[in-house]
Amino acid sequence: MFTGIIEEKGTIITVKKGAHSAVLKISAKEVLGDARIGDSIAVNGVCLTVTHITDSSFEADVMHETLNRTSLSALSGGSKVNLERAMAAGGRFGGHIVSGHVDGTGTIKSITRDDNAIWYKISAKKEILRYIVEKGSIAIDGISLTVAKVSDTDFSVSVIPHTSSVTTLGDRKVGDIVNLENDIIGKYVEKLMKSADAETDSKKSSGITMEYLISNGF
Repeated sequence: MFTGIIEEKGTIITVKKGAHSAVLKISAKEVLGDARIGDSIAVNGVCLTVTHITDSSFEADVMHETLNRTSLSALSGGSKVNLERAMAAGGRFGGHIVSGHVDGTGTIKSITRDDNAIWYKISAKKEILRYIVEKGSIAIDGISLTVAKVSDTDFSVSVIPHTSSVTTLGDRKVGDIVNLENDIIGKYVEKLMKSADAETDSKKSSGITMEYLISNGF
């Protein structure tokens, strides 16, 4: 599990592409402090497993499904990426629950300044927007942010200059693709509600209700 508080910006050294997969080699510093082979590191919000490590870099495999669903397929040598280690049991919970399992991508529609705030408007598919609520949480390229506005076609976040400077948001331009992960709580609530509705419908269709059981001595 991650919290969406980025530890540092890394740099892609190489991208070795296979037929339907890739191996990323990333230069880093902070996240390598206690990293081991097999550990999880979120790269632009995507949970990847460390397969090789040196004093200044690490490597991770990227599967076909991940390349299709995220923006990692667009990375090349020199690209900057957000990095965060999995949360330690005794660590601080500074952001929100981030699984590192990206739901899809969005496109930056506009970037505007409002005094000391920087506004990013991002368009996304309805399958992602359905879980986004005003004042709720969203992970953009692994960054835990608060939704300020939401419409039927896009949503907006407002960030302080510090966040923009220590993450890849400061490097983003209009038209760029970003990884999006919805707040997982909303998805669980929806699944549970659907299961409850299905169970209720099943009981109704069978003709057996609690009232029926009680009236028949059960």
